[in-house]
Amino acid sequence: MTVVIIGSGNVATVMGNRIVAAGHTILQVAARREEAAARLAGEWGCGYTTRLSAIAAGADIYIVALSDQATLELEQVLSLPDRLVVHTAGAVPRAALLAVSERSGVLYPLQSLRKEIRPFPEFPLLIDANREADLPVIEAFARTISRQVQRADDGMRLKLHVAAVFANNFTNYLYTLAADFCRQEQIDFALLLPIIRETAERIGHYPPREVQTGPAVRGDHATMERHLQLLNNYNNMSELYRLFSARIEEYYKGVVR
Repeated sequence: MTVVIIGSGNVATVMGNRIVAAGHTILQVAARREEAAARLAGEWGCGYTTRLSAIAAGADIYIVALSDQATLELEQVLSLPDRLVVHTAGAVPRAALLAVSERSGVLYPLQSLRKEIRPFPEFPLLIDANREADLPVIEAFARTISRQVQRADDGMRLKLHVAAVFANNFTNYLYTLAADFCRQEQIDFALLLPIIRETAERIGHYPPREVQTGPAVRGDHATMERHLQLLNNYNNMSELYRLFSARIEEYYKGVVR
Protein backbone atom coordinates (compact mmCIF):
# COMPACT_ATOMS: atom_id res chain seq x y z
CA MET A 1 0.00 0.00 0.00
CA THR A 2 1.01 3.62 -0.42
CA VAL A 3 1.21 5.59 2.81
CA VAL A 4 1.43 9.18 4.02
CA ILE A 5 2.58 9.68 7.62
CA ILE A 6 1.56 12.82 9.47
CA GLY A 7 3.97 13.35 12.35
CA SER A 8 7.68 12.88 13.04
CA GLY A 9 7.89 11.78 16.67
CA ASN A 10 8.40 8.41 18.33
CA VAL A 11 5.29 6.68 17.01
CA ALA A 12 5.68 8.10 13.49
CA THR A 13 9.32 7.02 13.31
CA VAL A 14 8.80 3.48 14.59
CA MET A 15 5.62 2.88 12.60
CA GLY A 16 7.21 4.29 9.44
CA ASN A 17 10.21 2.02 9.70
CA ARG A 18 8.00 -1.00 10.29
CA ILE A 19 5.84 -0.03 7.31
CA VAL A 20 8.85 0.26 5.02
CA ALA A 21 10.22 -3.06 6.27
CA ALA A 22 6.88 -4.68 5.42
CA GLY A 23 7.27 -3.62 1.78
CA HIS A 24 4.84 -0.72 1.67
CA THR A 25 5.70 2.59 0.01
CA ILE A 26 5.73 5.80 2.02
CA LEU A 27 4.92 8.61 -0.37
CA GLN A 28 5.39 11.49 2.02
CA VAL A 29 5.94 12.53 5.63
CA ALA A 30 4.21 15.66 6.86
CA ALA A 31 5.59 17.34 9.97
CA ARG A 32 5.69 20.80 11.49
CA ARG A 33 9.50 20.85 11.87
CA GLU A 34 11.32 20.74 8.55
CA GLU A 35 14.47 19.20 10.00
CA ALA A 36 12.56 16.21 11.39
CA ALA A 37 10.48 15.80 8.24
CA ALA A 38 13.58 15.92 6.00
CA ARG A 39 15.40 13.40 8.19
CA LEU A 40 12.60 10.85 7.96
CA ALA A 41 12.08 11.50 4.26
CA GLY A 42 15.77 10.76 3.67
CA GLU A 43 15.52 7.58 5.71
CA TRP A 44 12.42 6.36 3.91
CA GLY A 45 13.22 7.66 0.43
CA CYS A 46 10.07 9.77 0.15
CA GLY A 47 8.94 13.37 -0.11
CA TYR A 48 8.11 15.63 2.78
CA THR A 49 6.15 18.76 3.58
CA THR A 50 5.67 21.09 6.52
CA ARG A 51 2.29 22.32 5.23
CA LEU A 52 -0.87 20.29 5.64
CA SER A 53 -2.24 21.96 2.51
CA ALA A 54 0.55 20.29 0.53
CA ILE A 55 -0.13 16.72 1.68
CA ALA A 56 0.06 14.27 -1.22
CA ALA A 57 -3.24 13.16 -2.68
CA GLY A 58 -4.10 9.59 -3.61
CA ALA A 59 -2.34 7.53 -0.92
CA ASP A 60 -4.03 4.32 0.17
CA ILE A 61 -3.79 5.18 3.84
CA TYR A 62 -2.90 8.27 5.88
CA ILE A 63 -1.48 7.65 9.35
CA VAL A 64 -1.85 10.43 11.90
CA ALA A 65 0.88 9.96 14.51
CA LEU A 66 0.51 13.12 16.56
CA SER A 67 -0.10 14.00 20.20
CA ASP A 68 -3.64 13.46 21.46
CA GLN A 69 -4.41 17.19 21.44
CA ALA A 70 -2.96 17.73 17.96
CA THR A 71 -4.98 14.77 16.67
CA LEU A 72 -8.19 16.24 18.09
CA GLU A 73 -7.43 19.62 16.48
CA LEU A 74 -6.57 18.18 13.06
CA GLU A 75 -10.18 18.34 11.86
CA GLN A 76 -9.91 22.13 11.88
CA VAL A 77 -7.06 22.25 9.36
CA LEU A 78 -7.16 19.10 7.22
CA SER A 79 -9.65 17.57 4.83
CA LEU A 80 -9.04 14.28 3.00
CA PRO A 81 -12.47 13.28 1.71
CA ASP A 82 -12.88 9.62 0.75
CA ARG A 83 -9.33 8.76 1.86
CA LEU A 84 -8.60 6.19 4.57
CA VAL A 85 -7.21 8.12 7.57
CA VAL A 86 -6.26 6.48 10.88
CA HIS A 87 -4.87 7.89 14.11
CA THR A 88 -2.48 6.08 16.45
CA ALA A 89 -3.74 7.30 19.85
CA GLY A 90 -5.03 5.04 22.60
CA ALA A 91 -7.15 7.59 24.44
CA VAL A 92 -8.59 9.50 21.44
CA PRO A 93 -12.07 8.48 20.21
CA ARG A 94 -12.54 6.70 16.92
CA ALA A 95 -14.69 9.56 15.62
CA ALA A 96 -12.00 12.22 16.16
CA LEU A 97 -11.09 12.36 12.47
CA LEU A 98 -14.59 12.12 10.98
CA ALA A 99 -14.40 15.74 9.83
CA VAL A 100 -11.12 14.93 8.06
CA SER A 101 -12.59 11.89 6.33
CA GLU A 102 -15.63 9.68 6.85
CA ARG A 103 -13.26 6.82 6.08
CA SER A 104 -11.34 7.22 9.31
CA GLY A 105 -10.37 4.94 12.14
CA VAL A 106 -7.68 3.80 14.55
CA LEU A 107 -4.33 2.00 14.27
CA TYR A 108 -3.04 2.08 17.86
CA PRO A 109 0.31 0.46 18.75
CA LEU A 110 0.09 -0.76 22.36
CA GLN A 111 3.75 -0.30 23.16
CA SER A 112 6.22 2.15 24.68
CA LEU A 113 8.01 3.49 21.60
CA ARG A 114 11.20 5.52 21.48
CA LYS A 115 12.68 6.43 18.11
CA GLU A 116 16.28 6.36 19.39
CA ILE A 117 16.07 2.82 20.82
CA ARG A 118 16.94 0.15 18.26
CA PRO A 119 15.98 -2.48 17.34
CA PHE A 120 12.35 -1.44 17.47
CA PRO A 121 10.17 -3.67 19.67
CA GLU A 122 7.23 -5.79 18.63
CA PHE A 123 3.85 -4.27 19.37
CA PRO A 124 0.18 -5.28 19.21
CA LEU A 125 -2.02 -3.13 16.99
CA LEU A 126 -5.54 -2.26 18.13
CA ILE A 127 -7.78 -1.22 15.26
CA ASP A 128 -11.18 0.31 14.68
CA ALA A 129 -13.06 2.12 11.91
CA ASN A 130 -15.98 4.50 11.58
CA ARG A 131 -17.25 2.56 8.57
CA GLU A 132 -17.56 -1.20 8.89
CA ALA A 133 -16.38 -1.63 5.30
CA ASP A 134 -12.99 -0.10 6.14
CA LEU A 135 -12.22 -2.49 9.01
CA PRO A 136 -10.97 -5.35 6.78
CA VAL A 137 -8.68 -2.93 4.92
CA ILE A 138 -7.19 -1.56 8.13
CA GLU A 139 -6.85 -5.08 9.55
CA ALA A 140 -5.11 -6.45 6.45
CA PHE A 141 -2.65 -3.55 6.52
CA ALA A 142 -2.08 -3.93 10.28
CA ARG A 143 -1.29 -7.63 9.91
CA THR A 144 1.60 -6.82 7.58
CA ILE A 145 3.35 -4.82 10.33
CA SER A 146 2.30 -6.67 13.49
CA ARG A 147 1.83 -10.29 14.46
CA GLN A 148 -0.85 -9.35 17.01
CA VAL A 149 -3.83 -7.41 15.71
CA GLN A 150 -7.14 -7.00 17.53
CA ARG A 151 -10.26 -4.94 16.98
CA ALA A 152 -10.92 -2.62 19.92
CA ASP A 153 -13.60 0.02 20.39
CA ASP A 154 -13.06 3.32 22.23
CA GLY A 155 -13.88 1.82 25.62
CA MET A 156 -11.52 -1.12 25.28
CA ARG A 157 -8.64 1.04 24.04
CA LEU A 158 -9.09 3.53 26.88
CA LYS A 159 -9.09 0.72 29.46
CA LEU A 160 -5.93 -0.78 27.97
CA HIS A 161 -4.35 2.68 27.87
CA VAL A 162 -4.99 3.09 31.60
CA ALA A 163 -3.64 -0.40 32.31
CA ALA A 164 -0.53 0.41 30.27
CA VAL A 165 0.09 3.54 32.35
CA PHE A 166 0.23 1.38 35.47
CA ALA A 167 2.18 -1.48 33.88
CA ASN A 168 4.68 0.68 32.03
CA ASN A 169 4.75 4.39 32.87
CA PHE A 170 4.38 4.09 36.63
CA THR A 171 6.70 1.09 36.74
CA ASN A 172 9.39 2.98 34.84
CA TYR A 173 9.06 5.87 37.30
CA LEU A 174 9.78 3.40 40.10
CA TYR A 175 12.85 2.20 38.18
CA THR A 176 13.90 5.86 37.93
CA LEU A 177 13.56 6.35 41.68
CA ALA A 178 15.49 3.15 42.35
CA ALA A 179 18.27 4.21 39.96
CA ASP A 180 18.48 7.66 41.57
CA PHE A 181 18.63 6.06 45.02
CA CYS A 182 21.40 3.71 43.93
CA ARG A 183 23.40 6.56 42.43
CA GLN A 184 23.09 8.73 45.53
CA GLU A 185 23.90 5.82 47.84
CA GLN A 186 26.81 4.79 45.59
CA ILE A 187 25.56 1.29 44.84
CA ASP A 188 25.28 -0.42 41.48
CA PHE A 189 21.79 -0.28 39.92
CA ALA A 190 22.87 -2.97 37.44
CA LEU A 191 22.70 -5.50 40.28
CA LEU A 192 18.91 -5.07 40.17
CA LEU A 193 18.59 -5.95 36.48
CA PRO A 194 18.28 -9.74 37.05
CA ILE A 195 15.37 -9.29 39.48
CA ILE A 196 13.69 -6.84 37.08
CA ARG A 197 14.02 -9.31 34.21
CA GLU A 198 12.84 -12.23 36.34
CA THR A 199 9.72 -10.38 37.46
CA ALA A 200 8.84 -9.49 33.87
CA GLU A 201 9.45 -13.10 32.80
CA ARG A 202 7.31 -14.55 35.60
CA ILE A 203 4.20 -12.56 34.74
CA GLY A 204 4.34 -14.03 31.25
CA HIS A 205 3.63 -17.42 32.83
CA TYR A 206 1.74 -16.72 36.07
CA PRO A 207 -0.91 -14.20 37.18
CA PRO A 208 0.90 -11.23 38.76
CA ARG A 209 -0.99 -11.60 42.05
CA GLU A 210 0.46 -15.11 42.48
CA VAL A 211 4.10 -14.08 42.26
CA GLN A 212 4.12 -11.04 44.57
CA THR A 213 6.98 -11.12 47.09
CA GLY A 214 8.45 -8.73 49.65
CA PRO A 215 8.04 -7.69 53.28
CA ALA A 216 4.56 -6.15 52.81
CA VAL A 217 3.11 -9.48 51.60
CA ARG A 218 4.57 -11.19 54.65
CA GLY A 219 3.47 -8.44 57.02
CA ASP A 220 7.10 -8.01 58.05
CA HIS A 221 6.77 -4.66 59.81
CA ALA A 222 10.24 -4.78 61.33
CA THR A 223 11.89 -4.90 57.92
CA MET A 224 9.57 -2.23 56.53
CA GLU A 225 10.48 0.07 59.43
CA ARG A 226 14.20 -0.39 58.77
CA HIS A 227 13.58 0.45 55.10
CA LEU A 228 11.67 3.59 56.05
CA GLN A 229 14.47 4.72 58.34
CA LEU A 230 16.88 4.40 55.43
CA LEU A 231 14.49 6.39 53.22
CA ASN A 232 14.15 9.21 55.75
CA ASN A 233 15.84 11.69 53.40
CA TYR A 234 14.01 10.48 50.27
CA ASN A 235 10.55 12.02 50.54
CA ASN A 236 9.10 10.66 47.29
CA MET A 237 10.35 7.14 47.91
CA SER A 238 9.27 7.18 51.54
CA GLU A 239 5.76 8.31 50.61
CA LEU A 240 5.40 5.68 47.90
CA TYR A 241 6.93 2.98 50.11
CA ARG A 242 4.28 3.60 52.79
CA LEU A 243 1.45 3.75 50.26
CA PHE A 244 2.43 0.64 48.32
CA SER A 245 3.21 -1.35 51.45
CA ALA A 246 -0.17 -0.53 52.98
CA ARG A 247 -2.04 -1.39 49.79
CA ILE A 248 -0.11 -4.64 49.26
CA GLU A 249 -0.59 -5.72 52.86
CA GLU A 250 -4.30 -4.96 52.61
CA TYR A 251 -4.65 -6.79 49.28
CA TYR A 252 -2.97 -9.95 50.54
CA LYS A 253 -4.44 -9.92 54.04
CA GLY A 254 -5.65 -13.40 54.92
CA VAL A 255 -4.01 -14.95 51.84
CA VAL A 256 -1.86 -17.95 52.68
CA ARG A 257 1.59 -17.43 51.11
